[in-house]
Amino acid sequence: MKIHFLGIGGVGMAALAVLLKGEGHEISGCDAHPGARTRWLESLGIKCGRAHDASHAADADIVIATPAVRRDNPEFMAASAAGKLRWRGSVLAELASRRETIAVCGSHGKTTTATFTAKLLRELGEDVAWGIGGETGAFPVAGCGNGPLVVEADESDGTLAEYHAALLVVTNCEYDHPDHFKTPEDYAACFDAARANAKETIECGELDMSGWDIPALGEHNKRNARAAAEVALRRHWPREAVEKALAKVVGELPDRRFQRLAQGVYTDYAHHPTEIACAVSMAREATSPGRVLRVLFQPHRYSRTKALAKEFPVSLKLADEIVICPTYAAFEEPMEGGGSADLYAAVRETLPEKKVMLAKTCEEAWRHARIMMEEGDVTLLLGAGSIIELAPEAAMFKVAAKCQMRDLSALSFFRTGGMTMGGGAKHIVGMGSNLWISDLATDEEYIRTPFPAARPGATLGIPWMAGIPGSIGGWTHMNAGAFGHSFSEVVRRVKANGGWLDKQECAFGYRTSAIKGEIEDVELDEKALAAAKADKTDYLSRRKKFPPRTCGSVFKNPPGDHAGRLLEAVGAKGMRVGGAYVWQDHANVIAAGDGANSSDILALAEILREKVRLRFGVSLEYEICGMS
Repeated sequence: MKIHFLGIGGVGMAALAVLLKGEGHEISGCDAHPGARTRWLESLGIKCGRAHDASHAADADIVIATPAVRRDNPEFMAASAAGKLRWRGSVLAELASRRETIAVCGSHGKTTTATFTAKLLRELGEDVAWGIGGETGAFPVAGCGNGPLVVEADESDGTLAEYHAALLVVTNCEYDHPDHFKTPEDYAACFDAARANAKETIECGELDMSGWDIPALGEHNKRNARAAAEVALRRHWPREAVEKALAKVVGELPDRRFQRLAQGVYTDYAHHPTEIACAVSMAREATSPGRVLRVLFQPHRYSRTKALAKEFPVSLKLADEIVICPTYAAFEEPMEGGGSADLYAAVRETLPEKKVMLAKTCEEAWRHARIMMEEGDVTLLLGAGSIIELAPEAAMFKVAAKCQMRDLSALSFFRTGGMTMGGGAKHIVGMGSNLWISDLATDEEYIRTPFPAARPGATLGIPWMAGIPGSIGGWTHMNAGAFGHSFSEVVRRVKANGGWLDKQECAFGYRTSAIKGEIEDVELDEKALAAAKADKTDYLSRRKKFPPRTCGSVFKNPPGDHAGRLLEAVGAKGMRVGGAYVWQDHANVIAAGDGANSSDILALAEILREKVRLRFGVSLEYEICGMS
């Protein structure tokens, strides 16, 4: 049979491809991101392409996909239309039912337990086959043999219920995958179905740990190893032989199971609160006394982040510093309550004594960690998503002597911001009246604008700009304005990066311009300026008095509407994250109250923006520099 895989480089897909090839099928596949795993598959005689094409489905008898595949993928659509589409989970369950299978399932630990089991039985002399969702050094995700099949049975899509295992190993059962299982009872029922189908079951939580001296890292891994030993005992191997062989196989965990990347830098696949607590506990043990344990965590899927929002903060409590990275969507659409800003707010509230920060990217989080790392510190890259892409760079990390750091908080009216050691990209700053700076350490440099562009705009005496802070250069760059007017009305030309731009070249728009680089000077249209000054309207008395430590409006008005109206409609007024709050007099103004930091402000703004997007379908744009 000709079988084609969509996304064959995925760990679960690659394992199934090898097992099906071992049954004699003709296997092919494609993956948009080829790498070491696709090269390994090709070395086994499995053809792996890169481009997705509907013709691949025409040439195959069946096409195997996972729920992560986009529904508009041309191969997916062609296979679905032709009735050739099969899901990976169901195909693996069918394959496992065709032979003697040891199926390892559970909310946590199944990859490690399945790996320990396969390696242990091989060490004892059995000719096992295996298909596992993780690699361990030279031990690949799958291998073919004539003996029993050891598989990692995934419950995430419900196909665990389709297994008919000779021996079912249940590591644990704790509610997860709310995208598929709407209630904890639905989740538990899937495991119960697998138990009912199995000839024999091992419940790992019921195993006796006494009398076993297992040299594995972490109590949870000792239990995983004990489960593997129980499988061998049930297969009538003598305990003495099992103990001897077990000691040889438990010293190496699967990749991304508390994997050391460099001195003081580890990565772990953990993405459920229970798994996170275990990984953070191991990292705590690896941290020198008195030094900092820094956790960079990327939430995995919006549904899980929302459903387990109360459990996540507690799982991180042993860390000294927590950096929340953007939620990895997998195949989900964003949902209210499931974003990284929501998780940040929950952690900030639950662990107020901790240093918690919100990163806009995983790369920004890692840059902060490498700048702040000192001897004895530990940084843990945590999560099952794109954060793993930091691993190659992190693997080259070496602790370096600390440079002189400069505090950036004085540059912003919020009076918040992190530290910089300089040497990176340069940002030109005027009076900081419309500037947000992250809490995270950076190598980016912030430079004050020189005169004459640094001259305060208030010195011009334009009535409709009264009360608006900032420099002339800042007003020009963002085309500041109020009461239906914009500063570009009085601009004649602008000098930027050593050259003059006429007004048309500046391409002024609503709170924007096309001016690039440093604004050095602004030449005003004296006639237009005189006309503006002649306006005797008392605009200042009509302007609301803003609270201290605010940059004014957070979001630009969308075309034909007002950001304040949309934000008020979603209940923004009075909302708070940490020390940041939305002003009661205007829903488009965030102020930094007592104890506020930059992450509080960003998290609150992101939560507000998502509420508006979900309610009205409008994606608000930031008016404050640095937040987008």
